[in-house]
Amino acid sequence: MIEEIIPQELALIKQGLIYCGVDEAGAGPLCGDVVAAAVILDPDNPISGLNDSKKLSEKKREALFPEIKEKALAYCIARASAEEIDDINILHARMLAMTRAVNGLTLQKPHKLGHALIDGNRLPKDLVCEASFVIKGDALVSSIAAASVLAKVQRDHEMVALDKKYPLYGFAKHKGYPTKAHIEALTQHGPLSFYRKTFGPVKALID
Repeated sequence: MIEEIIPQELALIKQGLIYCGVDEAGAGPLCGDVVAAAVILDPDNPISGLNDSKKLSEKKREALFPEIKEKALAYCIARASAEEIDDINILHARMLAMTRAVNGLTLQKPHKLGHALIDGNRLPKDLVCEASFVIKGDALVSSIAAASVLAKVQRDHEMVALDKKYPLYGFAKHKGYPTKAHIEALTQHGPLSFYRKTFGPVKALID
């Protein structure tokens, strides 16, 4: 659980700026979109138990998912598609998804977004506000942690939905990541339309 406010975030609070936390999920899987979220938390309506989504159990993430949506002042979940990942590469697709999430918040009134705290070590382009990055921010900043949960759970839900349509691939279990079982299913049944064709195991089957 995140207990202290880091100086970077404290400076924004002292300036009276409305700021969001931003994170993404799904860089490593062989298929599906990369999903990003941007969240403006309500300081008067705290959410307990926020942390890097990877450090939380699936049960805890699932419990936090609706709570974040309910208590946040605003949130936006956005994405870059598998086709976009193949076109511009996964790094640029991650940045694009985060740009879409941040800029999507500006469509939600009356919040005037002043700053975005981005998880990682680089900044997306074409943001509508000032931004700074926070290395390992999903374990240091509550709003980034909230964004990591929204992005992760949203993407997991989409993988579970795909599992119902394509049960032979096991998406509900591996969520698209290149596990042994996934590679075996992929090799046996072949890549579907939403696979990332530039990713090694998929590319090897296409070439």
